[in-house]
Amino acid sequence: MPANTTTYSFQKPTVSGDADAWGGYLNANWDKTDDLFDGTTPVTGIDINSGAIDGTPIGANSASTGAFTTVVGTTLNLSTGLAANLSTNGFDLVTTSNADLDLAPNGTGKVVIRGNTNSAKIVLNCENNSHGVTLASPPHSASATYEVALPNALGTSNASAVVTADTNGDVTLAEELKAKSYNETYVSLSAASSVTVDCETGNVFALTTGQSTTFVFSNPPASGTAYGFMLKLTAGGTHTITYPNTVDFAGGTAPDAPASGETDVLVFTTVDGGTNWYGALAIDAAG
Repeated sequence: MPANTTTYSFQKPTVSGDADAWGGYLNANWDKTDDLFDGTTPVTGIDINSGAIDGTPIGANSASTGAFTTVVGTTLNLSTGLAANLSTNGFDLVTTSNADLDLAPNGTGKVVIRGNTNSAKIVLNCENNSHGVTLASPPHSASATYEVALPNALGTSNASAVVTADTNGDVTLAEELKAKSYNETYVSLSAASSVTVDCETGNVFALTTGQSTTFVFSNPPASGTAYGFMLKLTAGGTHTITYPNTVDFAGGTAPDAPASGETDVLVFTTVDGGTNWYGALAIDAAG
């Protein structure tokens, strides 16, 4: 009886025997060999340590010194690139050992995230991948095509950028601002003996006094930046009003406080970080 090979079960005739069965053994073995070459039977367990594939040498004990140029399936050709769209089939592109995942377009090429049933989006997840921030492009209806350039460094201005922001969130426009509607932040102040006008919080302030009041002006922009605000002052009774000694009124004298129940509107401006303020009574006894 013949013995069989381990992997592909080729028949081995018995030495000094099976003389009349040689033809059958050879025919069966050739059929199995044909199945290996035409792909009917998977080829397994082959170790190639020399030779060449498509003319490229295969290094001894290391396939890395050679290169395969044959097509893997019908999509990826390791020499010429993709022949069709490449699907991740539900898996991720990952690296190991904290290695970066680089996307490297050639020359002036860009990494393009395509849209489909919605505008293109990039999601930046947290470390647990349980929530994230989404960056989305404008919709097709906006016909938007523009480039957003990041500043050269945080907290500094980019000389080529028209709009910049510092680490405090203050925005600087390098050119003129033309707006359809210009709005200012309105701040209602609480009555007290000492009331602070915080210049960081708005440009229009209002106070109805409940007692004699001393004003403090805080947090104006740095010297070299003009800043102004309007104060709507309503007297809740017969009260005295004291302004900071850095305020210069016409003639060097502050206007009288509004009479009980009346409203005055005053304006104040500085260009040197609050070292000097210029004040003026814009509306007197508005009622």
